[in-house]
Amino acid sequence: MLATVRSIDFLNALMSMDSLKLMIGLPKGSLEEATLLLFGRAGFPVSKSSRSYRPSFDDNTLDGRFIRAQEVARYVEHGFFDCGLTGQDWVQENTADVVEVCELIYSRASAQKSRWVLCVPESSPIKKVQDLEGKTVATELVETTRRWFKKQGVNCTVEFSWGATEVKVPELADAIVDITETGSSLIANKLRIVETLLSTTTVLIANKQAWADPAKRAKIETIALMLKGALAAQHMVGLKFNLPRKALDAVSAALPALRNPTISNLTNPDWVAVETIIDSKQARDFIPTLKAQGAEGIVEYPINKLVY
Repeated sequence: MLATVRSIDFLNALMSMDSLKLMIGLPKGSLEEATLLLFGRAGFPVSKSSRSYRPSFDDNTLDGRFIRAQEVARYVEHGFFDCGLTGQDWVQENTADVVEVCELIYSRASAQKSRWVLCVPESSPIKKVQDLEGKTVATELVETTRRWFKKQGVNCTVEFSWGATEVKVPELADAIVDITETGSSLIANKLRIVETLLSTTTVLIANKQAWADPAKRAKIETIALMLKGALAAQHMVGLKFNLPRKALDAVSAALPALRNPTISNLTNPDWVAVETIIDSKQARDFIPTLKAQGAEGIVEYPINKLVY
């Protein structure tokens, strides 16, 4: 009887997955290329023509559209997309009622969180937030900025900027709120940071009804797992080598392993095979140490995904 119930459950799951079609919102613009690369490494290659807004997946349960990151959260909330990738900042800006499935810290320039910062020209007399009372601030993140200034007790005019916000000061605005990853653009435009409003990164979000659907939730969780695995692996490499058994303690103590290394016996009892995963930057320093300890057959290899 139990075997029959399990068989029925398995068949139901297969039928559910067979009829599944998950709509994904992918960010158009600055995050587009990095997103395509990430999905490819995660095992979900995406292709598109240069003028198309419709991605092509090799998984027939997936469909989607490329759309500006600023709009993804709104369309996920309203149910046009079952899930999507956007910034935490745009979820907050749209006050979107969605499920945040996971953070995915990646961007076009670095693997760190971005910041929305309040900036003024280097020569500006403005030194603190309160100095902007009655002044004008330009930003793309209008509602979040208005809420932030209200919380600071500062009355100022917050204007929407269509881009190239750095050039608005001082002629068109007294200050700007802009996003930065490395700060290099701000320095190049001779801007000084007064305050940081918030930190943000890319997130995978889900529509609440889609999240409540077991089949859709399972698919979204699978995508999240594989995307996180691809990100975790991007700076890691696998390392395997043969080592004299007498050198094992010394090498194990120095080994910058993710976990304890895998050690296997060889037919020669005086030797062992060792395999581990380490940061790619550590490998360049550690391999000469291995060689000095008598290691042979040292192989470094790339990994696509690392799932904890």
